[in-house]
Amino acid sequence: MDCLPEGNDKNFFNSTRDDALVYRLNENSALVQSLDFITPVLNDPYAFGAVAAANALSDIYAMGATPFAAQNIVEFPVKSLPLSILQDILRGGAAIATKAGVTVAGGHSIDDNVPKYGMVVTGTANPAQLVFKKGACPGDALFLTKPLGSGIITTALEREMAATELKEKIYRLMVHLNRGAANAMLEVGVNACTDITGFGLLGHLHEMLVASNAAAEIQLSKVPIMDEAWEFARAGTVPAGSHNNYRYLKPKITWDEGLSQEARLILNDAQTSGGLLIAVSPEKSDLLQKQLVKETCLSTRQIGKVISGNTGSIVVIT
Repeated sequence: MDCLPEGNDKNFFNSTRDDALVYRLNENSALVQSLDFITPVLNDPYAFGAVAAANALSDIYAMGATPFAAQNIVEFPVKSLPLSILQDILRGGAAIATKAGVTVAGGHSIDDNVPKYGMVVTGTANPAQLVFKKGACPGDALFLTKPLGSGIITTALEREMAATELKEKIYRLMVHLNRGAANAMLEVGVNACTDITGFGLLGHLHEMLVASNAAAEIQLSKVPIMDEAWEFARAGTVPAGSHNNYRYLKPKITWDEGLSQEARLILNDAQTSGGLLIAVSPEKSDLLQKQLVKETCLSTRQIGKVISGNTGSIVVIT
Protein backbone atom coordinates (compact mmCIF):
# COMPACT_ATOMS: atom_id res chain seq x y z
CA MET A 1 0.00 0.00 0.00
CA ASP A 2 1.49 3.35 -1.03
CA CYS A 3 -0.20 5.42 1.68
CA LEU A 4 -2.42 5.13 4.70
CA PRO A 5 -6.08 6.20 4.51
CA GLU A 6 -7.06 9.68 5.59
CA GLY A 7 -7.68 10.22 9.30
CA ASN A 8 -8.41 12.86 11.90
CA ASP A 9 -4.89 14.30 11.82
CA LYS A 10 -1.60 13.62 10.13
CA ASN A 11 -0.86 10.59 12.35
CA PHE A 12 -4.24 8.95 13.06
CA PHE A 13 -5.73 6.73 10.36
CA ASN A 14 -9.18 5.22 10.92
CA SER A 15 -11.46 6.22 8.05
CA THR A 16 -11.65 2.68 6.61
CA ARG A 17 -13.84 1.53 9.54
CA ASP A 18 -11.37 -1.16 10.47
CA ASP A 19 -11.61 -2.68 13.92
CA ALA A 20 -8.29 -1.20 15.07
CA LEU A 21 -6.91 2.32 15.06
CA VAL A 22 -3.53 3.16 13.55
CA TYR A 23 -1.17 5.81 14.84
CA ARG A 24 1.94 6.42 12.75
CA LEU A 25 5.01 7.02 14.87
CA ASN A 26 7.32 7.62 11.91
CA GLU A 27 7.78 6.52 8.30
CA ASN A 28 8.71 2.97 9.33
CA SER A 29 6.61 2.32 12.42
CA ALA A 30 2.98 2.54 13.50
CA LEU A 31 1.01 1.54 16.58
CA VAL A 32 -2.15 -0.49 16.01
CA GLN A 33 -4.65 -0.79 18.85
CA SER A 34 -8.00 -2.53 19.33
CA LEU A 35 -10.48 -3.39 22.08
CA ASP A 36 -12.75 -6.44 22.23
CA PHE A 37 -14.60 -8.22 25.02
CA ILE A 38 -17.35 -10.81 25.09
CA THR A 39 -19.80 -12.68 27.30
CA PRO A 40 -19.07 -16.37 27.98
CA VAL A 41 -19.29 -18.65 24.95
CA LEU A 42 -18.18 -21.75 26.89
CA ASN A 43 -19.09 -22.74 30.44
CA ASP A 44 -15.51 -23.49 31.48
CA PRO A 45 -13.98 -20.25 32.87
CA TYR A 46 -10.43 -20.99 31.68
CA ALA A 47 -11.66 -21.81 28.19
CA PHE A 48 -13.79 -18.66 28.11
CA GLY A 49 -10.77 -16.53 29.04
CA ALA A 50 -8.60 -18.16 26.40
CA VAL A 51 -11.20 -17.71 23.64
CA ALA A 52 -11.83 -14.08 24.60
CA ALA A 53 -8.10 -13.34 24.40
CA ALA A 54 -7.70 -15.03 21.02
CA ASN A 55 -10.72 -13.10 19.79
CA ALA A 56 -9.25 -9.78 20.95
CA LEU A 57 -5.93 -10.48 19.22
CA SER A 58 -7.59 -11.10 15.85
CA ASP A 59 -8.24 -7.43 15.02
CA ILE A 60 -4.49 -6.79 15.25
CA TYR A 61 -3.59 -9.78 13.10
CA ALA A 62 -6.21 -8.82 10.49
CA MET A 63 -4.34 -5.57 9.84
CA GLY A 64 -0.99 -7.30 9.45
CA ALA A 65 0.34 -6.00 12.77
CA THR A 66 2.26 -7.82 15.52
CA PRO A 67 0.69 -7.60 19.00
CA PHE A 68 3.04 -7.01 21.92
CA ALA A 69 0.99 -5.71 24.88
CA ALA A 70 -2.53 -6.06 26.29
CA GLN A 71 -4.66 -4.91 29.19
CA ASN A 72 -7.56 -6.90 30.62
CA ILE A 73 -11.15 -5.67 30.62
CA VAL A 74 -13.31 -7.46 33.20
CA GLU A 75 -16.92 -7.23 34.31
CA PHE A 76 -17.72 -9.77 37.02
CA PRO A 77 -20.51 -10.44 39.58
CA VAL A 78 -18.31 -10.50 42.69
CA LYS A 79 -21.30 -10.88 45.02
CA SER A 80 -22.75 -13.98 43.36
CA LEU A 81 -19.78 -15.91 41.90
CA PRO A 82 -16.56 -17.00 43.61
CA LEU A 83 -13.40 -15.12 42.68
CA SER A 84 -11.78 -18.44 41.76
CA ILE A 85 -13.86 -18.33 38.56
CA LEU A 86 -12.44 -14.92 37.71
CA GLN A 87 -8.94 -16.22 38.41
CA ASP A 88 -9.50 -19.06 35.93
CA ILE A 89 -10.79 -16.63 33.29
CA LEU A 90 -7.69 -14.48 33.67
CA ARG A 91 -5.42 -17.53 33.60
CA GLY A 92 -6.94 -18.59 30.28
CA GLY A 93 -6.43 -15.14 28.82
CA ALA A 94 -2.85 -14.97 30.09
CA ALA A 95 -2.03 -18.36 28.55
CA ILE A 96 -3.12 -17.27 25.09
CA ALA A 97 -1.33 -13.92 25.45
CA THR A 98 1.89 -15.75 26.37
CA LYS A 99 1.48 -18.03 23.36
CA ALA A 100 1.16 -14.94 21.16
CA GLY A 101 4.20 -13.26 22.72
CA VAL A 102 2.04 -10.58 24.33
CA THR A 103 2.63 -9.03 27.76
CA VAL A 104 -0.52 -8.49 29.83
CA ALA A 105 0.07 -5.20 31.70
CA GLY A 106 -2.79 -4.94 34.17
CA GLY A 107 -6.27 -3.81 33.25
CA HIS A 108 -9.53 -2.69 34.81
CA SER A 109 -12.52 -4.44 36.38
CA ILE A 110 -16.03 -3.52 37.56
CA ASP A 111 -18.85 -5.33 39.32
CA ASP A 112 -21.59 -6.44 36.90
CA ASN A 113 -24.40 -8.99 36.79
CA VAL A 114 -22.92 -11.00 33.90
CA PRO A 115 -19.25 -11.97 33.41
CA LYS A 116 -17.56 -10.25 30.50
CA TYR A 117 -13.91 -10.45 29.55
CA GLY A 118 -11.59 -9.22 26.85
CA MET A 119 -8.54 -7.13 26.15
CA VAL A 120 -7.21 -3.89 24.78
CA VAL A 121 -4.41 -5.08 22.49
CA THR A 122 -1.58 -2.96 21.11
CA GLY A 123 0.66 -3.96 18.22
CA THR A 124 3.22 -2.54 15.85
CA ALA A 125 3.49 -2.57 12.07
CA ASN A 126 5.35 -1.07 9.18
CA PRO A 127 2.84 1.47 7.77
CA ALA A 128 3.63 0.33 4.25
CA GLN A 129 2.58 -3.25 5.09
CA LEU A 130 -0.70 -2.53 6.87
CA VAL A 131 -3.76 -4.30 5.46
CA PHE A 132 -7.22 -2.71 5.58
CA LYS A 133 -10.78 -3.73 4.75
CA LYS A 134 -10.55 -1.32 1.86
CA GLY A 135 -8.59 -2.45 -1.18
CA ALA A 136 -10.33 -5.52 -2.60
CA CYS A 137 -10.49 -5.38 -6.41
CA PRO A 138 -12.63 -7.22 -9.01
CA GLY A 139 -10.86 -10.46 -9.87
CA ASP A 140 -9.34 -10.91 -6.40
CA ALA A 141 -9.55 -14.36 -4.87
CA LEU A 142 -11.18 -14.64 -1.44
CA PHE A 143 -9.72 -16.97 1.19
CA LEU A 144 -11.15 -17.90 4.62
CA THR A 145 -8.71 -19.33 7.17
CA LYS A 146 -11.06 -21.03 9.68
CA PRO A 147 -14.24 -23.09 9.23
CA LEU A 148 -17.64 -21.63 10.15
CA GLY A 149 -20.07 -22.88 12.77
CA SER A 150 -18.82 -21.67 16.16
CA GLY A 151 -21.97 -19.67 16.90
CA ILE A 152 -24.31 -22.54 16.17
CA ILE A 153 -22.19 -25.10 18.01
CA THR A 154 -21.66 -23.02 21.16
CA THR A 155 -25.43 -22.43 21.22
CA ALA A 156 -25.97 -26.20 21.08
CA LEU A 157 -23.49 -26.68 23.92
CA GLU A 158 -25.26 -24.02 26.00
CA ARG A 159 -28.55 -25.85 25.48
CA GLU A 160 -26.88 -29.17 26.38
CA MET A 161 -27.70 -30.61 22.97
CA ALA A 162 -24.11 -31.49 22.00
CA ALA A 163 -21.77 -34.28 23.02
CA THR A 164 -19.06 -33.37 25.55
CA GLU A 165 -16.22 -34.09 23.13
CA LEU A 166 -17.52 -31.37 20.80
CA LYS A 167 -16.70 -28.79 23.48
CA GLU A 168 -12.98 -29.52 23.12
CA LYS A 169 -13.21 -29.45 19.33
CA ILE A 170 -14.85 -26.02 19.15
CA TYR A 171 -12.52 -24.71 21.86
CA ARG A 172 -9.47 -25.64 19.77
CA LEU A 173 -11.00 -23.92 16.78
CA MET A 174 -11.66 -20.67 18.62
CA VAL A 175 -8.29 -20.43 20.42
CA HIS A 176 -6.33 -21.08 17.23
CA LEU A 177 -4.50 -17.80 16.69
CA ASN A 178 -4.73 -15.96 13.38
CA ARG A 179 -1.02 -15.21 13.64
CA GLY A 180 -0.11 -17.76 10.96
CA ALA A 181 -2.70 -16.39 8.53
CA ALA A 182 -1.35 -12.87 9.13
CA ASN A 183 2.20 -14.07 8.48
CA ALA A 184 1.06 -15.67 5.23
CA MET A 185 -0.66 -12.58 3.90
CA LEU A 186 2.30 -10.36 4.79
CA GLU A 187 4.69 -12.74 3.03
CA VAL A 188 2.59 -12.66 -0.14
CA GLY A 189 1.20 -9.12 -0.12
CA VAL A 190 -2.61 -8.95 -0.26
CA ASN A 191 -5.19 -6.29 -1.09
CA ALA A 192 -7.62 -6.43 1.86
CA CYS A 193 -8.43 -8.38 5.01
CA THR A 194 -10.88 -8.54 7.90
CA ASP A 195 -11.53 -11.05 10.66
CA ILE A 196 -14.80 -12.95 10.95
CA THR A 197 -16.68 -12.43 14.20
CA GLY A 198 -20.20 -11.39 15.20
CA PHE A 199 -21.48 -10.28 11.79
CA GLY A 200 -20.70 -13.68 10.26
CA LEU A 201 -18.88 -14.43 7.01
CA LEU A 202 -21.31 -12.55 4.78
CA GLY A 203 -21.62 -9.57 7.13
CA HIS A 204 -17.89 -8.99 7.34
CA LEU A 205 -17.50 -9.61 3.61
CA HIS A 206 -20.18 -6.99 3.01
CA GLU A 207 -18.17 -4.50 5.09
CA MET A 208 -15.08 -5.19 3.01
CA LEU A 209 -17.00 -4.76 -0.24
CA VAL A 210 -18.59 -1.47 0.84
CA ALA A 211 -15.16 -0.12 1.81
CA SER A 212 -13.74 -1.33 -1.51
CA ASN A 213 -16.67 -0.26 -3.75
CA ALA A 214 -16.99 -3.81 -5.07
CA ALA A 215 -19.20 -6.93 -5.06
CA ALA A 216 -18.44 -10.63 -4.56
CA GLU A 217 -19.41 -14.17 -5.46
CA ILE A 218 -19.18 -16.94 -2.83
CA GLN A 219 -19.37 -20.66 -3.64
CA LEU A 220 -20.96 -22.61 -0.78
CA SER A 221 -19.23 -25.89 -1.65
CA LYS A 222 -15.85 -24.20 -1.17
CA VAL A 223 -16.65 -22.63 2.21
CA PRO A 224 -15.19 -24.60 5.17
CA ILE A 225 -18.00 -25.51 7.58
CA MET A 226 -17.86 -27.78 10.63
CA ASP A 227 -19.97 -30.89 10.03
CA GLU A 228 -21.76 -30.53 13.35
CA ALA A 229 -22.99 -27.06 12.40
CA TRP A 230 -25.15 -28.56 9.66
CA GLU A 231 -26.77 -30.98 12.12
CA PHE A 232 -27.66 -28.30 14.66
CA ALA A 233 -28.79 -25.78 12.03
CA ARG A 234 -31.26 -28.36 10.71
CA ALA A 235 -32.53 -28.78 14.28
CA GLY A 236 -33.06 -25.03 14.56
CA THR A 237 -30.24 -24.47 17.04
CA VAL A 238 -29.15 -21.11 15.65
CA PRO A 239 -28.26 -18.08 17.83
CA ALA A 240 -30.33 -14.91 17.61
CA GLY A 241 -27.33 -12.98 16.30
CA SER A 242 -27.11 -15.22 13.24
CA HIS A 243 -30.82 -14.69 12.48
CA ASN A 244 -30.29 -10.94 12.85
CA ASN A 245 -27.37 -11.05 10.41
CA TYR A 246 -29.50 -12.95 7.89
CA ARG A 247 -32.37 -10.45 8.10
CA TYR A 248 -30.10 -7.42 7.83
CA LEU A 249 -28.19 -8.72 4.79
CA LYS A 250 -31.18 -10.22 2.96
CA PRO A 251 -31.59 -7.27 0.52
CA LYS A 252 -27.89 -7.34 -0.28
CA ILE A 253 -27.55 -11.02 -1.17
CA THR A 254 -28.64 -12.98 -4.22
CA TRP A 255 -29.03 -16.64 -3.24
CA ASP A 256 -28.90 -19.58 -5.62
CA GLU A 257 -32.39 -21.11 -5.52
CA GLY A 258 -30.94 -24.49 -4.55
CA LEU A 259 -29.46 -23.23 -1.29
CA SER A 260 -31.19 -24.46 1.87
CA GLN A 261 -32.21 -22.23 4.75
CA GLU A 262 -29.59 -23.96 6.90
CA ALA A 263 -26.87 -22.97 4.45
CA ARG A 264 -28.04 -19.37 4.46
CA LEU A 265 -27.97 -19.23 8.25
CA ILE A 266 -24.54 -20.86 8.49
CA LEU A 267 -23.04 -18.30 6.12
CA ASN A 268 -24.51 -15.64 8.43
CA ASP A 269 -23.56 -17.44 11.66
CA ALA A 270 -22.20 -15.07 14.30
CA GLN A 271 -18.67 -16.30 14.98
CA THR A 272 -16.40 -15.88 17.97
CA SER A 273 -12.68 -15.74 17.18
CA GLY A 274 -13.23 -16.74 13.54
CA GLY A 275 -10.65 -16.77 10.78
CA LEU A 276 -9.33 -14.08 8.49
CA LEU A 277 -11.09 -13.24 5.22
CA ILE A 278 -8.40 -12.25 2.74
CA ALA A 279 -8.67 -10.70 -0.74
CA VAL A 280 -5.62 -11.33 -2.91
CA SER A 281 -4.88 -10.63 -6.58
CA PRO A 282 -5.42 -13.71 -8.80
CA GLU A 283 -1.76 -13.94 -9.78
CA LYS A 284 -0.83 -14.33 -6.09
CA SER A 285 -3.64 -16.72 -5.08
CA ASP A 286 -1.63 -19.93 -5.50
CA LEU A 287 1.26 -18.46 -3.50
CA LEU A 288 -1.10 -17.38 -0.70
CA GLN A 289 -2.61 -20.85 -0.54
CA LYS A 290 0.87 -22.39 -0.22
CA GLN A 291 1.75 -19.95 2.57
CA LEU A 292 -1.49 -20.68 4.43
CA VAL A 293 -0.66 -24.39 4.29
CA LYS A 294 2.88 -23.68 5.48
CA GLU A 295 1.50 -21.69 8.43
CA THR A 296 -0.82 -24.62 9.32
CA CYS A 297 -4.00 -22.55 9.01
CA LEU A 298 -7.21 -24.48 9.66
CA SER A 299 -8.55 -23.68 6.19
CA THR A 300 -6.53 -22.86 3.08
CA ARG A 301 -9.08 -22.85 0.26
CA GLN A 302 -10.38 -20.10 -1.97
CA ILE A 303 -14.10 -19.61 -1.25
CA GLY A 304 -15.02 -17.06 -3.90
CA LYS A 305 -13.95 -13.95 -5.72
CA VAL A 306 -14.45 -10.21 -5.85
CA ILE A 307 -16.50 -9.07 -8.86
CA SER A 308 -17.84 -5.89 -10.37
CA GLY A 309 -21.39 -5.04 -9.35
CA ASN A 310 -23.49 -3.03 -6.95
CA THR A 311 -21.34 -1.95 -4.04
CA GLY A 312 -21.63 -4.39 -1.14
CA SER A 313 -23.74 -6.96 -3.00
CA ILE A 314 -23.00 -10.69 -2.72
CA VAL A 315 -23.98 -13.58 -4.96
CA VAL A 316 -23.97 -17.01 -3.31
CA ILE A 317 -23.88 -20.07 -5.57
CA THR A 318 -23.85 -23.77 -4.78
